[in-house]
Amino acid sequence: MRRLLAIALAALLTLALPVAAQEDTLSPLPVLNIETDAISVMGVSSGGYMATQLAVAWPELFSGLAVFAAGPWGCAQGELSRALGQCMGTRHGLPDPAALASRYARYLQEGLVGEPSALAEQRVYLWHGGSDAVVDPRLGEQLADQYRDWLADPEAQLKVETNPNAAHGWPVAATPSPGVEFAGCAKGGSPHLLACGQDGAGQALQWLYGERVTPPEGDGRGMLRSFDQVAFYDGLAEAGYVYVPKTCGEGAPCALIVALHGCEMSASQIGETFVRHSGLNEWATENRLVVLYPQAEASLPNPQACWDWWGYDESLWELDPLHDSRKGQQVQALKAMVEQLAGLAPPQNPERH
Repeated sequence: MRRLLAIALAALLTLALPVAAQEDTLSPLPVLNIETDAISVMGVSSGGYMATQLAVAWPELFSGLAVFAAGPWGCAQGELSRALGQCMGTRHGLPDPAALASRYARYLQEGLVGEPSALAEQRVYLWHGGSDAVVDPRLGEQLADQYRDWLADPEAQLKVETNPNAAHGWPVAATPSPGVEFAGCAKGGSPHLLACGQDGAGQALQWLYGERVTPPEGDGRGMLRSFDQVAFYDGLAEAGYVYVPKTCGEGAPCALIVALHGCEMSASQIGETFVRHSGLNEWATENRLVVLYPQAEASLPNPQACWDWWGYDESLWELDPLHDSRKGQQVQALKAMVEQLAGLAPPQNPERH
């Protein structure tokens, strides 16, 4: 009954509204009618590393994964120097696959990642720019190799794409709105949305969801709204975003995509460029897909507002940070957001002073 009431309330908030600017006050994350077998996570750069951490930690929850411009699971092993020298550039050599496999085996034994049987059923889409000077493209191939070992049928479940001319970022095909500029495909740079004439969002969604999704025609409606992230973890930005198609706000069963920005791509750094112009919202509107856009926060140990894929959120008190496991604080916070949206856990709505 509570879930039905929450869905009805969400319908009132989104009924017949076009895409709108974020509200002046932060509302709680809504509860929607999410199909729990159609939840995927995707991300770019640090968001790609975090997306994989989520997918490996909770494969029972995430049936699909899409990664743009990131490397293998567990790559940094809790060390910033390793993150910089082996997981972005490779001046210290490529990561040792045996060491990463050992880390995964230890996590599995300690219950820090999900069951291999669930991991084996995921669908996975990986994309990398062949001219990426930030994260070496060979690191993306190492992630692909990990999933070839983990998946039940890699040929049917894994798709790996490379654009040989593309720099570091998320490829887009659309022309930006007035006042918005994309980065050159081969040049890269802020806002790390690459004008490659390639619809990365659509390609990923079509692989993850198959015939469920069709190319958008542009006549759907939805709302982009902000929500209060403090309820989930005060180490994140105060506000996250969620895009709700009109049909999903009215109570229709919908899939859910968690979309994680990269370093220097948070709303505090590039405004709403990523949450409005990644290409995901257009596909979401007409295919009953809710898109959750959590936001990381810049800090002294994390000045570029990256997601925690090397252990900065845990390393002050942990000799062996568990940021890439079920105990990772950001991993737990993101999972809690998904559970609230899907009505799988009681709402977390703190009092704000």
